[in-house]
Amino acid sequence: MTRYFTEEHEWIDVDGETATIGITDFAQSQLGDLVFVELPESGKELAKGAEAAVVESVKAASEVYSPVSGTVLEGNPALEEDPALVNSDADGDGWFFKLTMTDAAELEGLMNEAAYKEFLAGLE
Repeated sequence: MTRYFTEEHEWIDVDGETATIGITDFAQSQLGDLVFVELPESGKELAKGAEAAVVESVKAASEVYSPVSGTVLEGNPALEEDPALVNSDADGDGWFFKLTMTDAAELEGLMNEAAYKEFLAGLE
């Protein structure tokens, strides 16, 4: 499985045509304690860069964008009951949604882990 990152601080794990999307640990730390998550419905078509989910924290509300185009397979049901799961495990159990990619070539514009760490260092 290969993990990619966006400049909007989403991560995407790719396994064949299936992608799992979440927000990075950096993003959750910037948001603070999450209190609500709105996830995309199964079957929804998402374009690359389209708003896919909404997170609300004690600090602010923010959008989560789809790093690639595709059809939503499922949202993470655990987040609807426990949005704080993103705070405790943003890189794992705190994933937001899975989708079937329609154009794997869109991955080419995303960062690998080393490039994302360099991107974060440039933000400081």
